[in-house]
Amino acid sequence: MTGFRGMRFVMDLVKRFTPKRESLTVNESISDEQQPDEVSTSKTLTVIKRHKWSLALGVGAVALAGVITFTGHQYVEAGMVSVYHVMLNNEEVGIVSDSKLIDEYKKNRLKEVQNNFPNVHVVLKTDGITYTSERAYNLKADDQAAIAKLNELIVPQPVGVALKVDGKTIAIVKDQATADDILNKVKEPFVSKTKNESKVAVLSASMSDDISTAPSEVEKSEFVQQVDTTEVPIDPKELANPEEVVKSLQTGDVAPAKYTVVEGDCVSCIAKKLGITKQFIYDNNPGIQDDKLKIGNQLDVTVLKPTLSVKTTEKVVKNQEIQYDTEYVLDDSMRVGELKPISPGKNGLKKVTIQVTKVDGLMTDEQVVNEEIIDQPVTAKVKKGTKVIKGEGTGKFAWPVISPSISSTFGYRWGKLHKGIDITGNRTIMAADNGKVIETGYKSDYGNYIIINHLNGYETLYGHLSQITTKTGTIVEKGDKIGIMGSTGDSTGVHLHFEIHNQGSLENPLKYLNR
Repeated sequence: MTGFRGMRFVMDLVKRFTPKRESLTVNESISDEQQPDEVSTSKTLTVIKRHKWSLALGVGAVALAGVITFTGHQYVEAGMVSVYHVMLNNEEVGIVSDSKLIDEYKKNRLKEVQNNFPNVHVVLKTDGITYTSERAYNLKADDQAAIAKLNELIVPQPVGVALKVDGKTIAIVKDQATADDILNKVKEPFVSKTKNESKVAVLSASMSDDISTAPSEVEKSEFVQQVDTTEVPIDPKELANPEEVVKSLQTGDVAPAKYTVVEGDCVSCIAKKLGITKQFIYDNNPGIQDDKLKIGNQLDVTVLKPTLSVKTTEKVVKNQEIQYDTEYVLDDSMRVGELKPISPGKNGLKKVTIQVTKVDGLMTDEQVVNEEIIDQPVTAKVKKGTKVIKGEGTGKFAWPVISPSISSTFGYRWGKLHKGIDITGNRTIMAADNGKVIETGYKSDYGNYIIINHLNGYETLYGHLSQITTKTGTIVEKGDKIGIMGSTGDSTGVHLHFEIHNQGSLENPLKYLNR
């Protein structure tokens, strides 16, 4: 604008001092003898002489205008400044002199606030801070006022994480990392393994290890209950102590409970009376031997009810002997039951993989998921008399259930021997070999049961039947129906408990039965 006014001033001066054009006088007329170039030169010199002072003044005015224009421009430029308008959610809150002030504010303000609240996680919403630049004349910035206004408008909000189990808030903790640490500590006792236990150990067939405590590989771990975490605004006084939260989740804050043994009590009787398992009584009272209780003894029957239970799926691998078969060469000169060895047999070996499910470290289920033959058994040859004695077994057992599935294997459980295997499948129970029914009835542990003597040193037992369809003294053939699967006695769920005894000693049925 200043340059434009200066130019107008110069133009006015030029107009004022430049003479108007005049006609040539008679004396100035061109003679017939003058040439055109001479006439033009003469004319120009005449005009310059006549108006030399006017032209000098015009040129001086133009120079003066240039000086004024340059000086005005320099003055305005000296007053121009670059500033930054600070915006919060599109509303201006102040003007600062340097954009770095805002960048540093956004970067460091949260750290500053967090230092003021060291034990609490703080949220500071600085995402809405923006700025725009402007170059203007003599516009003032106020850095301190802008920062003070931001501090006034952006209020630090302490937040925590609500830890919820099945939708119920159990505790509020500092942050997500604290919540994750608490959940990991609840899981840790059930999933942590030492270096030596990190791989599945193969148990020998001769070992009687308790499968519930055998070395295993944890394939999966999860909480039984639904666990959620949510960030919530808090008063810092609401934060819970992480160690106390872990303890509460593991125990449910249950008070200790005692039971005094009275006359007629037994482990299974007390378990049934209190609605707990025999396993639980044995685990809490390791002093109990062979189910013997003394009147007046106090048993620890504190049932912890964890707020949060851990379910693990584990793999146990064990070696199991395979009973060799016997090939009989019939001899009618010998009576049935009389045997003469021809060549010895040899047991084989198989690797059995069992999937074990535990809740809070206690086994709730087991399934045989794979069998791999390591050594094939060698068949024995025996000369056998053919003088028939009705009911004598073959020595080779068939599955007593169609479409069998093993839900519990042979071996020790929680310090107690599981004497057979548990089988599910078709509910019709069949004799595993020829024999004679020598006992039927009911016992508290077996429920409805049947014992068959196979008249060759072997006996089989069938337990937990819902119905017995044979009777004592009956001669049965392999595959004959003898009962219906049930859940009588000390049983959880419908299944068949199946035992094999040889010369009065317990045998693992998996030694005789292959999948």
